[in-house]
Amino acid sequence: MRNVTDKFRFLLPLVMLSVPVAGCTIFSDQETTGEYVDSTAISTKVKTKLATEGGTALASQVKVETLKDIVQLSGFVPSEADRTKAEQIAWSVEGVRGVRNDIIVQP
Repeated sequence: MRNVTDKFRFLLPLVMLSVPVAGCTIFSDQETTGEYVDSTAISTKVKTKLATEGGTALASQVKVETLKDIVQLSGFVPSEADRTKAEQIAWSVEGVRGVRNDIIVQP
């Protein structure tokens, strides 16, 4: 019985060391700190432009998320014109490499 306990005592540190490594691989598709800061800045610029150029109604209806300089727009707007305008505003922001327009028109 003691021999089994000694084996587990040896394996415990190895198991503990493997947990952080496994945790790092889960987030391998996430942004680096610099990319995160850039994406946050882009989202803020898009939201600001939505409010100033599209009005408070459009800004409140559209959710903006950015990952690696790709902006995702989502939410519900009353017209196709609003959907298109939100996308055009997003494209006009410096640093945007792509726009995914998932806004739904709900008359």
